[in-house]
Amino acid sequence: MALVAFSTFGQVNKDNATVKPLRLGIIGLVHDHVHGAFQNMHNPDIEIVGIAEPDTVVVNRYVKQYHLDRSIIYSSVEEMIAKVKPEAVSVFTPISDHIKMVRLCAPHHINVMVEKPLAISYAQAQEMQALAKKWNICVITNYETTWYPVTKDSYEKINNEKLIGDIRKMVVHDGHQGPIEIGCSKDFLKWLTDPVTNGGGAITDFGCYGTDLITYLMKGERPLSVTAVTQQIKPDLYPKVDDQATIIVTYPKAQAILQASWNWPFGRKDMEVYGKTGYIITRDNIHVRMKTSDSIPEESLTIDQNKAIAQNPFSFLASVVRGSYKLLPGDPSSLTVNLVAMEILDAAIRSAKEGKTIYLK
Repeated sequence: MALVAFSTFGQVNKDNATVKPLRLGIIGLVHDHVHGAFQNMHNPDIEIVGIAEPDTVVVNRYVKQYHLDRSIIYSSVEEMIAKVKPEAVSVFTPISDHIKMVRLCAPHHINVMVEKPLAISYAQAQEMQALAKKWNICVITNYETTWYPVTKDSYEKINNEKLIGDIRKMVVHDGHQGPIEIGCSKDFLKWLTDPVTNGGGAITDFGCYGTDLITYLMKGERPLSVTAVTQQIKPDLYPKVDDQATIIVTYPKAQAILQASWNWPFGRKDMEVYGKTGYIITRDNIHVRMKTSDSIPEESLTIDQNKAIAQNPFSFLASVVRGSYKLLPGDPSSLTVNLVAMEILDAAIRSAKEGKTIYLK
């Protein structure tokens, strides 16, 4: 049963285009995804007006790499908010600190975008939703797959055009060789491989992509149960957390298998969606294989980059805050989708720990 009436995705209001760049604050420099923010420094949709990070060693590294203006760098979030009054913040802290940042920003009516997943637990996600409603702010979760053209295109083909019939099975693959193996920074690794600050290993880092995508494609439907199995294939590298996870999510008439791993031979973010009459298989961000019936040959498609919900998360955030994009409950970055995604992920982590299926109330 869906939580709300879902639309496909948000709506663009062309009469309310962005006029001034969004005054954006950056909170934290210990998540390697922050490079994306600094690579967007010349994006006309945003203006980075403040950076909050207490670790001076980390600050110095980014100042040197991106020639940052030290006058906008602050040692605390509170000071940054007081001095520059951002309209929105993008958060690059450990996942466990997401709730703290929403607690700090919401009373100031500052919109928040966090890196995936939304929170460390379903309870924290619920608190974020309550804070967003109380203070009338947006809380957005940034997943790389949200900006893939195949993500929006697959939704349209499945739910609007009904090209493959009702969903029966979804298989989602996410991950890479491992964060140490691909060269993540030591500041990132410190909390990413700690179950307290990250909630788990691969199950959190990459399991969340699957929980978001299946909730999006299933139009917010809550599943019946969640079963998960994790492994430590490389305990010498990741002694505290799992590096391999499989999550099985059951719905009344569908099933999803989420395969999250730090043991793939290469990086991947792809999915298979099987309907009653056909299938859609995404190979990467723009390439799709599709077969709509037994009598029609398989097609190979290349999806136009302009089909994506947005070209990058920072322009998307600016358009949402400015009102030129109306964020609807069905968006994969919305709180509505991410509350269900977090409920699934939370249940998966508990299932793996307890060795049993978790049935959702």
